[in-house]
Amino acid sequence: MTKPERASVLLVGGGIGGLATALSLARLGLRVELLEQSSSIGEIGAGLQLGPNAFAALDALGVGDEVRRKAVFTDRLVMMDAVDATEVASVPVGESFRKRFSNPYAVSHRADLHGAIFDAVRSDPRIRFHTGAAVADVDIRDDGVIVTTKDGRRFNADAVVGCDGVKSVVRAKLVGDEARVSGHVVYRAVVPAADMPPELRLNAPVVWAGPDCHLVHYPLRAGEQYNLVVTFHSRDKEEWGVTEGSKEEVLSYFQGIHATPRQLLDRPTSWKRWSTADREPVMDWGKGAATLIGDAAHPMMQYLAQGACMALEDAVTLGEAIRACRSRDGVDDLPRAFRLYESARVARTARVVLSVREMGRLYHAKGVERLVRNSLWPGRSEQRFHDAVEWLYGWRPEHCLDAAPARPAPQEFHFQRETEETS
Repeated sequence: MTKPERASVLLVGGGIGGLATALSLARLGLRVELLEQSSSIGEIGAGLQLGPNAFAALDALGVGDEVRRKAVFTDRLVMMDAVDATEVASVPVGESFRKRFSNPYAVSHRADLHGAIFDAVRSDPRIRFHTGAAVADVDIRDDGVIVTTKDGRRFNADAVVGCDGVKSVVRAKLVGDEARVSGHVVYRAVVPAADMPPELRLNAPVVWAGPDCHLVHYPLRAGEQYNLVVTFHSRDKEEWGVTEGSKEEVLSYFQGIHATPRQLLDRPTSWKRWSTADREPVMDWGKGAATLIGDAAHPMMQYLAQGACMALEDAVTLGEAIRACRSRDGVDDLPRAFRLYESARVARTARVVLSVREMGRLYHAKGVERLVRNSLWPGRSEQRFHDAVEWLYGWRPEHCLDAAPARPAPQEFHFQRETEETS
């Protein structure tokens, strides 16, 4: 019996979410073409935090061990009061945490995470790359999609997935809403470990929470470097984007901060400046054979360190939805699969977006709100902390479709390609 030809899917965007989606779909046997607007596939930025849910997704994609190899497994999560340098909270994420969630809490350089996924993607012959392919238009039809780039190239496929971030061209076509510029500005830098004050060389993500601002630092690459992130509420009207930063601007927003965290502001030799944005959660991400993943679907600010984690979850869930909607004779119903994926993801990602906003309020509390924040964690047991974050870190690939209201009959979950797809 002749096997049916697997569907072809266009992915717009070659960041972490786009590459993870490419790997997820190719492992199901689909043919993937990835369009990246930059001249090369790469990743900018510095460090990121990976919760147990991220590692569960990475394992499902077959790259978890490689990411672990270069990640730093942290001992604790720490919050300090940036005004008086007192400890607000220190939560262990060691053995009991890893046992509860079956995975560690770790930090990684963005390039290391991106590179581990990219290496796996490059080895898959089902995936083709097109760089310098900035998308100008997306035409969604009953019989497939046509994507046109700004330089006039046209790509035809059975479906399209927008993995193109906060300013998603695909989302503009599908949803048509505006990004919500937060007014929160983020500066990021990486400094050598030797330039970090000895008392701050901790194996932990440390948040120094201040009034309308905060600092974060944690180790990267076996402790050879430290990631440094500062955030403040801009006094100016902001537009979303990434530019070169200015030490003078950073220093102007951190007056009244204790000398211990403030000394970090002098360490970087250069900064990258992000003016951040998110979007109001929406019920529908797609139509027909088109959908969204990652920041294109649910852009969020950084306060729960879940942007990349949610994109990885999306990629795995999309693949599982396609597999669940595959007929017995191997025909893929991509529109149906896309709606199943969306119905499994909308509420969870909306909860994260809204929780992130509230966490930002806690980080930047002042006055009486600062006192309330500082009273929330003392005396809490590890068990209470684990219970509080179960909804976030307890995500598992084998249950990724459980939240869908009209889920197809269960199929056995597995991490490897089906035998028929590797023959």
